[in-house]
Amino acid sequence: MASNSNYLLVAAIDFGTTYSGYAFSMRHSFEKQPMTIHANQAWNAGGKQLLSLKTPTCLLLDSNKQFDSFGYDAEDKYAEIVMDKDQDNYYYFHRFKMCLHKNKKVSLEMLLEDITGKSMPAIDVFALSIMALKNHLMGSLVTQGTGVESSDIRWVLTVPAIWTDNAKQFMRESAEKAGIPKDKLLLALEPEAASIYCQYLPTDKLTGIEPGFTMSEPGTKYMIVDLGGGTADITVHEKLSDGCLRELCRATGGDCGGTGVDAEYIQVLIKIVGAPLIELMKRENPESYLDFIREFETAKRNRPSDNKKVNMIIPFTTLNTLCRTHLKEDFKTAIASSPFSNSIVIRGDKIRIDVKVFKKMFEKTVENILQLIRDIIIFKWKSHARSIKFSLLEAVRREFSNCRVVIPFDPGLSVLKGAVLFGHKSDVISSRISRFTYGISFNPKFDPAVHDKKHRRLSDGVWRCKDAFDKILEKDSVIPIGTTTRRKYTTQTNVSRIWFRKEL
Repeated sequence: MASNSNYLLVAAIDFGTTYSGYAFSMRHSFEKQPMTIHANQAWNAGGKQLLSLKTPTCLLLDSNKQFDSFGYDAEDKYAEIVMDKDQDNYYYFHRFKMCLHKNKKVSLEMLLEDITGKSMPAIDVFALSIMALKNHLMGSLVTQGTGVESSDIRWVLTVPAIWTDNAKQFMRESAEKAGIPKDKLLLALEPEAASIYCQYLPTDKLTGIEPGFTMSEPGTKYMIVDLGGGTADITVHEKLSDGCLRELCRATGGDCGGTGVDAEYIQVLIKIVGAPLIELMKRENPESYLDFIREFETAKRNRPSDNKKVNMIIPFTTLNTLCRTHLKEDFKTAIASSPFSNSIVIRGDKIRIDVKVFKKMFEKTVENILQLIRDIIIFKWKSHARSIKFSLLEAVRREFSNCRVVIPFDPGLSVLKGAVLFGHKSDVISSRISRFTYGISFNPKFDPAVHDKKHRRLSDGVWRCKDAFDKILEKDSVIPIGTTTRRKYTTQTNVSRIWFRKEL
């Protein structure tokens, strides 16, 4: 944890599954106007204009595994490299953050495969990506003439609350390898950062509120639903009289982020032209495939009208050529003979999708998110369920009609800007709920009143219980921030002592 209070600026890096970005604010600005937070607004998306102040989480390395480019630059350059058939001399990684969520054995020795199957240490991929964002931020500070040096910065890196301790530690190690000193580094849990942001946001920047409402009133209990590219992260907070927030139930979530909607979109296309042809476009025409995905990214952020079709520009020439070559029919004919013959049409270089088909792409992901919320309200938080008044999630309006849904202004930057605020005031979270039970395996003297006889073992003339579990912290326990637990253990082979210390 960052212990050095000597800083002039807080810089936060929101490292996402699909998009990443950074934001910062000066210490003196926070003291006078906390919401004066700057985010980069100059990411170059090539020929496409996306409604995002972030850049894709994509990393391109050369044949020596040295940094080449990151973000939109990496996407566009790799598309050219593939067209020149030079991809064997490069490493291209994208959407790799989820490996830390899905892999139960996260370690510093873990390997990652790039898009062509070439592997390298995962920590290098993460460290080089964090370094790219860090260097871009430093360049921006120089351009703006802030006079701030790297040593003047307190850094904050966002991580999902539902990640394991190993995954969170892996991100910390990656940040340190990227050149961020450990005494200047804080990890911010993504839903907590969003919660902090909403505490500072003026009420006129919140939609769904009623006159007189404020998020900062002591005693207010609310659920934060952070919807990212890879995961949904959910936690429940209560505002305390001293201005701090306390967690009311342990963070939960799952892999039901925006990439699930992307996958459904690809499945629609697969039902029209087949998976082999989509893979062929991805390999041989990556620039067209990127345009295809970027256009959907823009479309899925706009709320469609119930009586209109969703229009998107597609790489029609590429798709039509691929269909004629490999399917022996043009793209329009492929659509006409597919399950979507009555719901998808082509007009020039645009695809027009019936709004019902478009909305159906969201159903699975939305249902998974709603189920996570039900689990908290019905099963995991029974004693507080009736106290929930505000949920930051548009999708729950119909499902939970007795809850008020509040959406912050510019929700895509809520976590990022909240992480900056957390960097200035890291003691704002007063307590958390333990997601796991922690303990140590040990071999105490066998006690027939306590231990099962089948675990009895003779060791150095003493009957012991093999692999007993000394519980240090129980799941769902309330943990005040800064809590330290100490236990003393003695080895069986000598008199040396082992001290266990867990900072919570």
